Amino acid sequence: MPDERFLVTGGTGCIGAWVVRQLAREGVPVTAVSARGSDARLRLILSEAELSRVELVGADVCDLAALEGIARRAGVNRIVHLAALQLPFCAADPIAGARVNVEGTAVLFELARRLEVGRLVYASSAAVFGPKAFYADAVVGMDADLHPTSHYGVFKMANEQAARVYWEAWGVASTGLRPHSAYGPGRDQGVTSKPTVAMIAAAAGRRYHIDFGGGCQFQFVEDVAAAFVAAARAGRSGAEVFSIGGPRIGVGEIVEVIGEVAPESRGRITFGDRILPFPEAFDGAPLEAALGPQPVTPLADGVRRTIETYRWAMQRGRVDDDFLDRVVGA
Repeated sequence: MPDERFLVTGGTGCIGAWVVRQLAREGVPVTAVSARGSDARLRLILSEAELSRVELVGADVCDLAALEGIARRAGVNRIVHLAALQLPFCAADPIAGARVNVEGTAVLFELARRLEVGRLVYASSAAVFGPKAFYADAVVGMDADLHPTSHYGVFKMANEQAARVYWEAWGVASTGLRPHSAYGPGRDQGVTSKPTVAMIAAAAGRRYHIDFGGGCQFQFVEDVAAAFVAAARAGRSGAEVFSIGGPRIGVGEIVEVIGEVAPESRGRITFGDRILPFPEAFDGAPLEAALGPQPVTPLADGVRRTIETYRWAMQRGRVDDDFLDRVVGA
């Protein structure tokens, strides 16, 4: 659509960078908002030519006046809201987590209301659900009860309810998407980032232990980003929330594929038996019914692309020892 102009909050985060990448490759004007302003993840996955098409702006996601000014100058008519503090950061500082994740989302709904954009697309999370013992079915449906066990999950649940009120009170349409466990280039933070960190370690020739096991719907981040873009383009009404589906993949299977892609890493990448505190799989059929078939990158392809991306970045100095020491460990 030639008249599209996107605002992406959290545009330098993992999913945000891939949303920006898709739009830049399509030639769609995109303004990426980031509190820190670092473009490291963008430079990991975008070419210089693609980067030149992106407006990167530093702004506080809770500053409505600043965001409105940015959006109006850019003529924004699509908003994808991805700015958030990840689960470990919310656990360490719940007040900061509530400010960014809850107040920041309320600000974006108010921005969408003022701009009269068609709809707001925002990131919810699998963390709104409780441990899998709470659910009778192996694949949890959309009507399942929410039992978040973390501040992060509670904040995301609050945003889903706020979305409902914005629709009922002011007609602000929205789509909330719940990725399960994104992986791929740029995923270096968060509880479920550790399989990706293991791929980074394999690319660097370092050891790494994934401290959990079991299975999850590990979704290649490019596929997750595509769902957010598709949702922003959908002419739908209401305050909808969908889980992003896909095949259940065991952590041990990921480690095996890492060994196939990087044989020298065999025995150096290990995993534990701790089970994560939410179900292993969610029903993605409602999302596909609403938006059409969703892309699913095969695990082997996703692991290979991730390792090759980091090898390329290391060769060019875009990933250095300080990053590796911080993310992978010395």
